[in-house]
Amino acid sequence: MSDAAPDWIAADWGTTHLRVWAMRGREVLDRRSSEQGMGKLAPAEFGPVLEEAVAGWGAAPVVTCGMVGSRQGWAEAPYAPVPCAAQPRLVRVPDHAARPVYIACGLRQDSPPDVMRGEETQIAGFLLRNPGFEGTICLPGTHTKWVALRAGRIERFRSCMTGEIYDLLAHRSVLRHTIGKGCQDMAAFDAAVSEAQADPAGAYGALFALRAGALLGAQSPETAACRLSGLLIGWELAAARDLWQGQPVALIGSPVLSPLYTRALAGRGIDATSQDAEDVTLAGLYAARQTIGAET
Repeated sequence: MSDAAPDWIAADWGTTHLRVWAMRGREVLDRRSSEQGMGKLAPAEFGPVLEEAVAGWGAAPVVTCGMVGSRQGWAEAPYAPVPCAAQPRLVRVPDHAARPVYIACGLRQDSPPDVMRGEETQIAGFLLRNPGFEGTICLPGTHTKWVALRAGRIERFRSCMTGEIYDLLAHRSVLRHTIGKGCQDMAAFDAAVSEAQADPAGAYGALFALRAGALLGAQSPETAACRLSGLLIGWELAAARDLWQGQPVALIGSPVLSPLYTRALAGRGIDATSQDAEDVTLAGLYAARQTIGAET
């Protein structure tokens, strides 16, 4: 583990992983990661795990986002209601003597009910890098978010469980015998997106057809994987049509998922731009840190 002399530390603390960056202003001096995510820790364990992760980086303050601020996390960072400015609000972790630790608050939408935690920081980082953007941000993931932005404010958002449903179907349903890894058959993907867009209810029956096609020998596991991705993303686009249709769209996500969403949107006439998730996360944590002021 290398030493650094940061003036602050950025952290993204999710359910499964902890990632930390030694920062000097907006410059990354060093980075580390561990599998000590929120889901593995009792409340009393968060402080020691953090100090082990940042050992050698002095007593610099930490600004973190993610599930660490959930009710099951280190300290609950309450949800801020939308509409609101796209600027994370911070709460300080009490009773941690080693250094100041701040957690970004998530967002809540009361009607229809929805929540996000972590993505609000990425949105703030995106706007720091792209001031004046008005349109929709899509954050593909386990629970994909579609977020409407106007005049630097988050107006409304919608969550879709596409990633989690894919995992459940591909690994815990009868389709686990059928679905291969990755998505290389892009023609199959495109066709499935179009089917789900054109007739979402009718395409529902196409799920078991993935299993039947494998049993009858006419469909490879790789094609089945692409069709499953296409059906689920196609349904998601149909459900979120009011958020993306006719709007500039920016994607913030992994290099695996973002190209699939880019392709699916392109088929609907939307030329979406793609942003690096780590880059906008750090920019958002930097923006959040500016709200602390001289205390850091």
